[in-house]
Amino acid sequence: MAQLHAEVKSPGEVDVALLPEYDLIGFGAGIDSGRHYRPLLDFVDTLPEVTGQRAFVFSTSAVQGKAKVAKDHATLRKRLVAKGYVIVDEFSCKGFNTNSFLKYFGGMNKGRPDSADLLAAAEFAMQLRAK
Repeated sequence: MAQLHAEVKSPGEVDVALLPEYDLIGFGAGIDSGRHYRPLLDFVDTLPEVTGQRAFVFSTSAVQGKAKVAKDHATLRKRLVAKGYVIVDEFSCKGFNTNSFLKYFGGMNKGRPDSADLLAAAEFAMQLRAK
C-alpha cells in the first residue's frame, strides 16, 4: 500500500515479534459467510496481547452498506479489541464473489475491486495517515 509506505503480507509471512514496531497495522481479507476469511481470524487468535496498538480493518465483499460492513467486520474487530488493539477506522469495497450458487452464473461483481475501488482505498489510506 504505497500511500502508507506499508508492507502487505499474508498471515503466514508476518513476524509477530516485529508488530509492536509498527505505528499502524491493517488487518483484512475477503468476506466469506459474513466474516473475514478463516486464516486471518485464526492468525489474530495467535497474536499476543498489546496495549493500544493502532489498527485498521478492511475487506472486500459482494454486498456493501454501512450496516453490512459493520456486521461483516464484527468478528475480526472483536478479536482485535480483545487483544488490546485500537481500531482507528475501517474500509470495504465490492469484491468478486463466486460463493455458493453464484459460481454457476459467473459470479457477482466481476472485475471488482476495480480502479475506482483502488482509488477509494488510496483515499482511505491518506485519511489514515492524517489520523
